[in-house]
Amino acid sequence: MLRQGMTVRNDMQVHMTSPDDHELRAEIVDRLYDVALDPMRFEDLIDAWEGRGGAADDPAIDAHMSRARVFLDRYDASREGGGARAVLDAVHRSAAFLSDGVSGIVACNRAMELAFGIREGAPLSALPFDQDEVASLSGAILRVAGGKAEKVATLRLRSSQTGSPVIVRIAPVVADGPRPLALVQSTELVWPDGFEAAVQEAFGLTLAEVEIVRGISMGQPVRDIAGARGRSVDTVRTQLRSILAKTETHSQSELVRVVLGLMDLSHPPREGAELVGLPFRTLRLRDGRRLDWIEFGDPNGAPLLFMHLDYGLIRWPAPAERRAAQRGIRVIVPVRAGYGASDLHPRGTDHLTGVTLDYAAVLDHLNIRRVAVIALGADLRFAMNLSILRPGLVTGILGCAAQLPLRSRAQYERMDKWQRFILRNARYAPRILPFMVQAAFAVARKMGKDAFFRHVNGGSPADVALMDRPEVRDALLLGSEVCLSRGRSAHEAFTRECIGSEKDWSAVVRACRVPTVLLQADRDPQTPVVTVQELIEDFPNLSAEFLPGTGQLLFFQEWETALRRIDPMLP
Repeated sequence: MLRQGMTVRNDMQVHMTSPDDHELRAEIVDRLYDVALDPMRFEDLIDAWEGRGGAADDPAIDAHMSRARVFLDRYDASREGGGARAVLDAVHRSAAFLSDGVSGIVACNRAMELAFGIREGAPLSALPFDQDEVASLSGAILRVAGGKAEKVATLRLRSSQTGSPVIVRIAPVVADGPRPLALVQSTELVWPDGFEAAVQEAFGLTLAEVEIVRGISMGQPVRDIAGARGRSVDTVRTQLRSILAKTETHSQSELVRVVLGLMDLSHPPREGAELVGLPFRTLRLRDGRRLDWIEFGDPNGAPLLFMHLDYGLIRWPAPAERRAAQRGIRVIVPVRAGYGASDLHPRGTDHLTGVTLDYAAVLDHLNIRRVAVIALGADLRFAMNLSILRPGLVTGILGCAAQLPLRSRAQYERMDKWQRFILRNARYAPRILPFMVQAAFAVARKMGKDAFFRHVNGGSPADVALMDRPEVRDALLLGSEVCLSRGRSAHEAFTRECIGSEKDWSAVVRACRVPTVLLQADRDPQTPVVTVQELIEDFPNLSAEFLPGTGQLLFFQEWETALRRIDPMLP
C-alpha cells in the first residue's frame, strides 16, 4: 500500500508529491472542465496553471485534458455564429448586445462594456434596470427574435445607476445557432478614448469646455456637470454659451448632434473602411494540398514576400497598401498551411521545412527569381530558412518585432501572462497545447476578435492603442479572417506554429547570409528589450533598431519606416 503523498506513474515508478501539489492538480483539472464547458473561464485556468509553477508534463493532467477536449469540440460545434456578430460590430458609439432573451448576453460591443461594465456571458439581470424592467426586456427580446412580435420593438427603461431614462431598440438578426437572436441597441453612448483631442481641435475649445461637451453629449444635466466639476451652475451655463458660440450651434440638442457627427468621422464603422476584400489565388501542390495567396500593390513592381505571423495578418492598413502601389512594390502574401483554405501539412511534417517549401512553391509558380521579405515575429525563421534552402532567391530580410530563438526560462518569465502561458507550454509541455489554443480561440470567437485582442495585449498600451486607429483595426480584423472567422478556426495550425517557434532554430539564424535588419519594439509584451539584447549577442550577424512607443504589432504602426528600410533590399 502506498503511503499518503505518493503516486504511481504508468511506468510503475513511485513519485513523491506534496499535498499542495495534489490540491493544485485537482484545481487545474476542475478548471479544465470549466473551460471545456465555458471557454470564458480560460483565464481562471491560466491562473491555476501559473500557480503550479508553469508548464510541466503530468500524465494525470494529460488524460483529463484529452477528455475535456471532447467537450470543447462539442462546444465549438454548437457555437452560435452567423452574421449576428458582423451586425454588432457595426455599432460603435452606443452600447449594444446580442441576446436570445433567455441565456443572457450572448455577445456585446466594447461600448457596452464601457457604459455598463458588462461583458459577454453576463445574465440580463446584470443590466442596471430593476427586475420588472429586465423581465419586460427579456420578453420583448424573445418575441422579436422569434418573429412573434413587431419587426422592431422600442422600450423605455430607467438606469438604476444614473436615474436617467434609457431607450433600447430591439431588432431580429440572422444567426446560426440553437436559438434566434436579437440586437439590442441602447441610447447609452460612450466617449471614445482620445476623442477629447478631436473635439478640441475641431472647435478650438479649452480643456474645461471639452469636459462640459462630454457631459452634455453623455446626457448629463447641467447641474450634475457643475457638481462633478466643483463649479456653480451659473459658471457652467456661461461656459456652455461660449461652447455654443464656438461650435456655431444654438441649443444643447444641436450641439450633441454635431458632436456625434464628429464622433462618426473620427471613429468610422468597419463597413465604411477603405480596405476591400481581395481574391484568393490557388495553387495545387505536388502532394495534392491546396495553397492560397493574395497580392496587392503594383502587379508589375518589385516582388516583396510578406509573412503574416501566427495570427494570420495577411492585410496591411489601406494607406500602406496604396503606398506599396505608389512605390512600385508587388506584395505577395501566401496563406500558410492550415490558415484560410490552405491545407494543413500531413502530421509528422517538419514545420519549418514544410512552410519554407510552400513559400518557395508560390514564388516558383509566379516565376519570381529574386524577392525581398518582411517577416513578423517568429516568422523570421521562415525567411532565413528560405534564404538557406534557395540560395540567391532572397535579396534581404526585414524582421518586424522579430522573435529570436529563446534560450532560458527567465526569458519566458518576462513575457506578459497570455504570451508566457502559450509559448512556455509550447516549449516545455507541447502535449497540452492543442487544448489550450483551441480554448483560447473559443474565447476569441465569443468575445469578438477586437475585444479579445485588447484583453490579451492589455500589457502593451502601444498595441491596444492601434485598435483605435480605424485603418489598423480594419487591417487586423479583415486580415485575420484566415485565422478565425465564421465557420473557420485555425487553432490546429496556430498550435503547430507555436511549437515550431519555440524549438531551437539558432543554427538557421547563424547560417543566414543575406542582409537582415531587425526593427524591434520597446514595448513588446512577448519579446521585451532586455530579452532582445540578450539574444542578439549570440548572433553577431544581426543588429536591432528599437522604435519607441511600439509593441508586437510594430509593422502596422511603423509601416512607413518598414517600407523605407526594405527599399534598398528590393530586387
